Amino acid sequence: MRSTALLSGIALQPGTLRAVLLDRLTRSLGKDPESATQRDIYDALSLAVREELAARWLATQRRVSQAGVKRTCYFSVEYLLGRNLLNGLASLEGDMVREAREALAELGYDLERVAQEEIDPGLGNGGLGRLAACFLDSLATLQFPAVGYGIRYDYGIFTQVIDEDGRQREIASTWMRERSPWEIVRDDARHVVRFGGRCAAFQDGQGKTRYRWVDTHNIWAIGFDQLIPGNRSPTVNHLRLWAGRAIAPFNVELFNAGRHNEASNEQVDAKNVSRILYPDDTTPQGKELRFKQQYFFVSASLQDMLAQHLAEGRGFDTLPDAIAIQLNDTHPALAIPELMRLLVDEHEVDWERAWAIARRVFSYTNHTLLPEALEAWPIAFFERILPRHLQLIYLINRTLLDEVSAKHPGDNDRRRRMSLIDEGNGRQVRMAHLAVVASHTINGVAKLHSELMTRTIFNDFATLWPNRFTNVTNGIAVRRWLKQANPGLSSLLSRHLGDSWENDLEELERLRWAADDAEFRREFREIKLENKRRLASEVQRRVGIEVDVHSLFDVHVKRIHEYKRQLLNLLYVVTRYHRLRADPDAFAVPRTVFFAGKAAPGYVMAKGIIKLINNVAEVVNDDRSIKGKLKVVFLPDYDVTLAQRIMPAADLSQQISTAGLEASGTGNMKLALNGALTIGTLDGANIEIREQVGPENVFIFGLQAHEVVELRARGYSPDEYATTNPDLQRTLELIEAGHFSPANVYDGKPIVERLTTDGEPYLVLADFADYARAQAEVDALYLKPDDWSRRAVLNTVNMGLFSSDRSIREYAERIWHIKPVL
Repeated sequence: MRSTALLSGIALQPGTLRAVLLDRLTRSLGKDPESATQRDIYDALSLAVREELAARWLATQRRVSQAGVKRTCYFSVEYLLGRNLLNGLASLEGDMVREAREALAELGYDLERVAQEEIDPGLGNGGLGRLAACFLDSLATLQFPAVGYGIRYDYGIFTQVIDEDGRQREIASTWMRERSPWEIVRDDARHVVRFGGRCAAFQDGQGKTRYRWVDTHNIWAIGFDQLIPGNRSPTVNHLRLWAGRAIAPFNVELFNAGRHNEASNEQVDAKNVSRILYPDDTTPQGKELRFKQQYFFVSASLQDMLAQHLAEGRGFDTLPDAIAIQLNDTHPALAIPELMRLLVDEHEVDWERAWAIARRVFSYTNHTLLPEALEAWPIAFFERILPRHLQLIYLINRTLLDEVSAKHPGDNDRRRRMSLIDEGNGRQVRMAHLAVVASHTINGVAKLHSELMTRTIFNDFATLWPNRFTNVTNGIAVRRWLKQANPGLSSLLSRHLGDSWENDLEELERLRWAADDAEFRREFREIKLENKRRLASEVQRRVGIEVDVHSLFDVHVKRIHEYKRQLLNLLYVVTRYHRLRADPDAFAVPRTVFFAGKAAPGYVMAKGIIKLINNVAEVVNDDRSIKGKLKVVFLPDYDVTLAQRIMPAADLSQQISTAGLEASGTGNMKLALNGALTIGTLDGANIEIREQVGPENVFIFGLQAHEVVELRARGYSPDEYATTNPDLQRTLELIEAGHFSPANVYDGKPIVERLTTDGEPYLVLADFADYARAQAEVDALYLKPDDWSRRAVLNTVNMGLFSSDRSIREYAERIWHIKPVL
C-alpha cells in the first residue's frame, strides 16, 4: 500500500526510512545529525512512524464512517501496551525493522538501544491490562472497527524497587518523564464529568416527572489517543485515554490574597482522578478515589461515543446496531447507570425504551471467581458522589426483582441473593450483578472458568437467563509475544512457513513434523540457548546476579497473589536447597528459579511473600556449598518489556494456582508458545493447553477443582500434610526459625502461620507432595535434551488456538456482531 503520510517532508515507505529519519530529525525537531543524541534519534524515528500511522488512522476512520457499520467500544481500566516503536515498525509492510536497524547502524546507532529510550506506559498491572492490549492489536489486524477507552494515568502503576531488606517499595512511575511522541492530544475530545450535587424533580411538558442532577462539582476529561496499528494491515484504530483537568485551574483572587497553595486546589483535585492506577483502597480516601476514577472514565467515554453517534445523524433506537460496548471486568460497570442517565435525563428517552437500548448495547467479561474481587461500592458513596445514579440503580433493581418474583414466586432468599443491593455488608451495590443484569451476553475466559462461573457466583442468574452465558477463551497477540519477543524462533518458523503464521497462528500446526526432525530440534535448542544468554545479561545488569545459561530456567512471573501460589514454588525451592546442603556432592539438575511480579500496595501478605523470596534468594545465592546448582532471582518492576525478554528464555512455566481460582491466565500461553513446558494444576487455560499440546507434554499435579471444593467441605487441616511429609516440615521450620531472615527472625512467622492455619484458602500444603513429584519428573526429562526439545517444539506448534485473533473473531461473531471494514 502506498503511504499517505505526507505530513512533513518525505513519506515513510520501504526504501525511504533513512531519508525520512534525517528529515524529521532536522526539519521537525531542529537537530543537527552530527550532535544528535540517542534520544533525538528515537524521537525522530518515532515521529516518522507515528505520522505514517496517523495517516492510516485517518483513512481507517473515513472507511468506517462511509461504511456506516457497527463499532466495538472496549472499556477497560487497564492497558499494558508495551513499547510502541518496534511494534509500529513491525506493523508496516516490508521489513521496516531490518531497514531501521541498517539505517541506524549507518548513523552509528543500535536500534535496540534506541528503542530502550522508550519507557513502558504504566497503564496496567497484570493479565487484565495485557489482554486488553492484545485484543486491540487483534481488532486492528483483523480490520474490525473499534476504539478502546481508558484512563491516562499520570504515574500509572507504581515502579517497584526492592530495598536492602528485600521489601517491595513503590515509587512513582516515570513513563511520562519525557514527552511521548506516540500520544495525540485531542482538544476536541473534551467532556464535562460531574460529581456530588443532588437530584431535583420537575414536571416536563407532558406532565411526566423527570430529574435534574444539579449543584454538582464538575471537571474536564481531556482525551489523549494512542494509535493501534494492525499487523501488515491498512487499519489503524485508536485507544482514547482520559485525563482529569479543572474547569477553573487557577484562582487568581486566592493567589493574590496570599493563599498560594489553595489557588491551585481545583487543578490538583481534578488531576488526582487520573494520577495513578488502583489507588490503595485500604483507606476510605483511596477507596473513594477508585470509585470516582471508574465513573470519570465511563462518563467521558459514553459522552464521546454518543457525540459521534449523533454527529453521524443516527438516532438512539439505532444505538445497539451501531455500537457494542464490552465491559472488561466490573470496573467499567458504572457505565450502565451513566448510559441510562444520559439517555433518560439528557436526551429525554423514556425509561423502558432506554433500558431496552442499554440491554442490547452492553456485554460483560468476568475475570474472577474470587468473591473479594467482585466489586461492591457502599451506598453512601452513591448518595454523596452519584446520587442520580443510585436512583437509577434502584429502578434497575426493581425491574430485576419483579422478574425474579414472576419466575420464582415467594422465593425471598433468591431475591436477596440476586438483588443489586447487598443488605448484609453495610449496604453496598454489587457491581458484578449490575453488569450481568444489563448485559445481553456474559462470558468467562476459559472453559473451566465459564462452567464454574455459572455454577457458583452467577448460578441464580444463569438459571434465570441461561442463554446469556458463554465462553471465549483468552488469547495473546502473536505479533508481540513471538514475532517481536523471539526473533530467532520467528525466523526459524518463517523459513519453513513463510510469514502467514503472523496473522494466522494455526498455521504453526503444519510444523508438527518438525518435532521429530533432529536438525529442527537442534536449531530450536540453539535459539533457546541464545535467548537464555540474553536474559542472563539482563539479570546481571538489573540485579547483579550471574546465572548459568545451561541450567534449567524455571519461570514464575505474574502478579503476586496468594491464589497464584508463589509460596508453593518457594517452599519447593527451600526443600531443594535443604537437600543440596545435606548432600552437596549429590547429582542435581542445575536450576535458576525466576520470580517477577508486583504486589498491591495494601496487600500485606503478598508483600511479605516478595520479601521472603528475596531473603531466600540472598541465602541460596551466597551459599557456595551447593556449588551453583540452585539460584533464585527476583526481577523487580515486571513489565511488558521485561516479559518479552523472559518468555523466550524460559524452559519451565509455573502455572500453579489453586484449581478453580485462575480464570484463564495468558502468561501460560506466552510461555508455551515460546517453547516452555508447563508445570501446573488443571486450572484456567492450562486445561485447554493440555488438550492442544498433549498431556504427555505438560506436567500436571494437584487437586482438581471439584476436589478442592470437597476438601474444603470436609475441613482442610494443613498440619495433616506437614506432619506426614518430613521435607515439608523441615522447610516450614527453616522459614519460621528465621534461617532466611537472620536480621529479623520473626519475618517468616506470619507466612508459616498463614500456611498452617486450618482452612487456609489456597491449599498450598495439600498440593505440595504432588508438586514435588511433578518437579522430579521435570528434572528427569531435562536430563534428556533431545526429548525435552521435542516436547518444547510440540508446545510451540500446537498453540494455534491461543491467538487473540481467534478470541476476537469469536467475540465479533457471537457477541458483538461486527464485521471487518476492508
